[in-house]
Amino acid sequence: MSTATTPAPTPTAVPPAPGRDRARALRWWPAAVLVLLIVAPFSALPLPGLLDGPVGSPGSLQLLATCLLFGALATGYDLLLGRTGLLSFGHALYFAAGSYATNMFLLEAGLPFAAAAALGLCSGAALALVLGSVSLRVTGIGFSMVTLAFAQAGSILVSRNPGGLTGGEEGRAAPAELLPSWLVGIDHTANLYWITLAYLVLTLGVVHWAVRSPTGRVWEGIKENERRVEVLGLKPYGFKLTAFVLAGALAAVGGLVHLLLTGGSTPQTTTSDFTLSLLVMVVLGGTGTRWGPMAGGILYTWADHRLGDLAGSGAVADLPAVLRVPLSQPLFLLGVLFVAVVHLLPGGLARLPSRLRRPRKENQ
Repeated sequence: MSTATTPAPTPTAVPPAPGRDRARALRWWPAAVLVLLIVAPFSALPLPGLLDGPVGSPGSLQLLATCLLFGALATGYDLLLGRTGLLSFGHALYFAAGSYATNMFLLEAGLPFAAAAALGLCSGAALALVLGSVSLRVTGIGFSMVTLAFAQAGSILVSRNPGGLTGGEEGRAAPAELLPSWLVGIDHTANLYWITLAYLVLTLGVVHWAVRSPTGRVWEGIKENERRVEVLGLKPYGFKLTAFVLAGALAAVGGLVHLLLTGGSTPQTTTSDFTLSLLVMVVLGGTGTRWGPMAGGILYTWADHRLGDLAGSGAVADLPAVLRVPLSQPLFLLGVLFVAVVHLLPGGLARLPSRLRRPRKENQ
């Protein structure tokens, strides 16, 4: 008597879940956006309402570069506010230090651009180290007030124009003859745009690396409960100073890029209002998120420029007075935009994708 054996069923391949493929594809969206940004200067695509001319025109590239610059600056500032829980009102000081120091090394010392830029970066980082070591001796609102006092002192110093080094209220133009020729002139706007894009990529990379490092884990603990970090045997002061100096150094690089992009150093970058704008950008995008501060900085800067054009347009001038008066004020329009986003999107623009996915999951 023989026993028949049935062959084992052949396992069938399980098709991958559609949601998994979608999530895997979405991981590559930053690379796709980066490629689009890199090739933007070669595009003649018009974007009516968003830009005044084609994407690759000098005016559009100037606006895009400015948006990317402040997106990067807001990302660096979020190292303090969103990652470590430090509310600084003096962050503009290190941005201005990178711009003014580089400009002075070019004009007064006659150094080559590369050397002046390196010394400008070191000046901004050194200033952050000195002022941060003092400011971080206090915590909470005391820390914020000390940083505000330093910012006000720096702004007054620049406006007083000591020794004719800062240009006072008019600022100081960068010496075109001492800059590389490929960075000067409207014909080289694309080069300045790519430099600004490189600064954004650098800032995102440095912040991402720092946040994922062991030091970044301590920053998170300090933000949640600084006393608990002390109980674990760690000294929060050194970790907070590291975040302060790193954010200040990134801001100094931004000041250098701003010097090239605008062709000079302006006293407006030294004011506490400048730092308040950064605070609005970060809150608008979403504090403590990877892409939120960048999105907030880009949106705020674009709106600041475009709403100013809208406020002065003929369409607004023809409206009744009850509408014309508020709509002719760009700050009013920015305030309405900020209030609307904060009210409709708690947590900032970074929370928008999850809020859009939530109704879809509930319907499944």
